[in-house]
Amino acid sequence: ATGNSKNYHDFLSLCSHINLRLILVSGKTKEFVFSPNDSAADIAKHVYDNWPMDWEMEQVSSPNILRLIYQGRFLHGNVTLGALKLPLGKTTVMHLVARETLPEPNSQGQRNREKTGESNCCVIL
Repeated sequence: ATGNSKNYHDFLSLCSHINLRLILVSGKTKEFVFSPNDSAADIAKHVYDNWPMDWEMEQVSSPNILRLIYQGRFLHGNVTLGALKLPLGKTTVMHLVARETLPEPNSQGQRNREKTGESNCCVIL
């Protein structure tokens, strides 16, 4: 009976955590398990401290330059997995990149408008 209760405890533990599959620019992936209370900065530090052997060529000099991208957006260091409402016990995919600074909010949208020459005015005939 103790084997079943241990399996049940493991199941409950998995269901209260978030499995993250991190993808590097090179395409290499690795899965890590985190708590909903863990922030993007906590995750970067954990990954840096537990850098996978097969990611040796992608090793970075500091956890401070590791950035997570979720659904096309860079996550700021203080954002927790719980705040993102990620499903517990399921695998969520994020990209992990080395980048010194985060882009300015909405800078991408502004840059795209400048490139295409679009404007926000209209002509009424």
